[in-house]
Amino acid sequence: MAIATTNVRKHLTDIKEWQKLGEANIFPPDSRLELIEGEILEMAPIGYNHSGHVMRLMNFFAPLLNQKAIINAQNPLQLGDLSEPEPDFMLLKPNDDFYCSRHPNADDVLLLIEVADSSLSFDQNQKLHLYASHNIPEYWLMNLNDACLEVYRQPHGDCYGEKTTLRVGDTVTLSQLEQIAIDIADIL
Repeated sequence: MAIATTNVRKHLTDIKEWQKLGEANIFPPDSRLELIEGEILEMAPIGYNHSGHVMRLMNFFAPLLNQKAIINAQNPLQLGDLSEPEPDFMLLKPNDDFYCSRHPNADDVLLLIEVADSSLSFDQNQKLHLYASHNIPEYWLMNLNDACLEVYRQPHGDCYGEKTTLRVGDTVTLSQLEQIAIDIADIL
């Protein structure tokens, strides 16, 4: 018996439709969803180790910034018309209204950090390609599984030209805020 085949297509959504779905309360309030390249993806729940590292980042960076950047954690970042991820941590360019009138976009990002344990492969692949393709200048992947910090710089196309893997004992200087040097042990 022959099986009939049909053309099956995904329905991709854009930022406008995504925001309308949110305003209409289509999704449960506790859902962890992100719009990535037009697809609505359900993200894994945040575990205690993951959330603890995000809190550590916020507390570490706060006294160092002296109003040179705005700290943003687990809030939307608008990337073109098809993506609105919620990165774990970002340092954003100062903005008079603290982004109350719009979500930040790629041009506003000084540093973007994803904290990864169960999401490691996704963050090393799909998110890395997404951030590079939108010219995020510096992407750090805090790899909790391997106890290291992967630093990606020099976006070109959908990849980064430079990758450095750092561990406890190493230091890193932010490319966009060069006067800030960080001992990896303080954040990992």
